[in-house]
Amino acid sequence: MRHFGHVAPEERQRLFHREPAVFTADSPTGVLAAALGATLYSPATRPRLADDVVKQASRGVVSMVLCLEDSIGDADVTAAEENLVRQLIALAETPDAEPPLLFIRVRYPEQIPDLVARLGPAVRLLSGFVLPKFTEERGVPFLEALTEAEAACGRRLFAMPVLESPDLLYLESRRETLDGVFRVVDKYRDRVLALRLGVTDFCSSYGLRRAPDMTAYDVQIVASVIADVVNVLGRVDGTGFTVTGPVWEYFRVQERMFKPQLRRSPFLEGEVEELRESLIAHDMDGLLREIALDRTNGLLGKTCIHPSHVMPVHALSVVSHEEFSDAQDILRPERLGGGVLRSAYTNKMNEVKPHRAWAERTLQRAEVFGVANEDIGFVELLAAGLPR
Repeated sequence: MRHFGHVAPEERQRLFHREPAVFTADSPTGVLAAALGATLYSPATRPRLADDVVKQASRGVVSMVLCLEDSIGDADVTAAEENLVRQLIALAETPDAEPPLLFIRVRYPEQIPDLVARLGPAVRLLSGFVLPKFTEERGVPFLEALTEAEAACGRRLFAMPVLESPDLLYLESRRETLDGVFRVVDKYRDRVLALRLGVTDFCSSYGLRRAPDMTAYDVQIVASVIADVVNVLGRVDGTGFTVTGPVWEYFRVQERMFKPQLRRSPFLEGEVEELRESLIAHDMDGLLREIALDRTNGLLGKTCIHPSHVMPVHALSVVSHEEFSDAQDILRPERLGGGVLRSAYTNKMNEVKPHRAWAERTLQRAEVFGVANEDIGFVELLAAGLPR
């Protein structure tokens, strides 16, 4: 699989200075963590779940979570498990099916070995499990169950803990909770693919809900938690993990609103700005700002609950030609001793030692999302990625 792999090869050549790399479910952990992109959640109760997975993969989705937790009712768990197992077995038997990275969001630890056993050979489709309301106390049983299931099936299975507990939100318990989470994920480091943020649960503890023109970073109590999570768990000194961006709840915007304008190619003078205004007018401005703020604050990828969010996340994850140029300059072997240099775009200072970690992360993102050509921006990438 690859990002923008659903786009025609000749179109990718037009868009990219360096195309996104191909990766598989067996790629190194660092590659997969960077490649998650927009992780699309789907309730496990959906009657055509296998077809949905295949359809979304054909539209550019590279990671999905099949949810047995908050997206379904308590009374539906047994039926959802049965449907999930049946649909994944059918998908595994479908010739030429190319699903994305698949994860199951469970409710309790015992579900992990039970589902792996029930899936049998179809477990080869699974990349791992999403672990809800993760704390040190709750997390250990989940990770022990994951280890047991992995040994039983002989397949590498990743964990993606969700940080959404009130103990993480409340000031008096936050530091202790963060320290506990770190102890657990550090112990099971080889199994932890990424940490996910449950911002909706954070808001619910105070009866809050952000409006469509507000980002998670505008809710100060939530922004403070994100900052502390990145501070403790997202460091680039070898102790940190990939932390993904929070869910965007609004999906009133429909792709068809934009397709007539997005299909105009090449863009004529004024059309790009016209399209940007159209996106903003239809409530997508909040999503776009939040994606940009995610990356600015050290987050990579995003939880998504609607297919219309996927391509904006991926389009804004592509490395610009300018970013790539700066990163390459900073990481040249002759720059190891440090120093300051003017960027090739002659618009900024690149200070080698302070900017080295940024450059390394940028090249990692460039590997999986690609590098745009010099004259290609977000609108062109979004236009190319939307389903035809």
